[in-house]
Amino acid sequence: MNNLPELPAHANVVRLPDGTHVYADPATLPAAYAGPQVVHQHIHQAPPDRTVQRIALGSGVGAGAVAAGVYFGPLLIAALTAIAANIAFLAFLALVLGWAVHTVVKSVGSPHGTQAVKNVRKARRRG
Repeated sequence: MNNLPELPAHANVVRLPDGTHVYADPATLPAAYAGPQVVHQHIHQAPPDRTVQRIALGSGVGAGAVAAGVYFGPLLIAALTAIAANIAFLAFLALVLGWAVHTVVKSVGSPHGTQAVKNVRKARRRG
């Protein structure tokens, strides 16, 4: 017991607000301020990929909605992009195939076919 530190004569056992006890002089503790607290809150716009998460957290939905927003948000964008790319590719393919068929039919066509087209055009102009 001789290795314990000496307790100062003016130190008292003081209970802190969190419930712990310390040896301290009450005169040296900071004074408790009972006035209203000022909270400085900086509000920033959320980035677009986190908006769903912030709405879910703000409405109290929970972690499931946040996880869904994190996982399914980019997944949905990727799926829609893939669909759009497929549709664009199919439209390009249809255009190329249509041009190919037109070119083949035009080159293989006989003079009788050309004369028939001219006759149809003349008949439409008269009628």
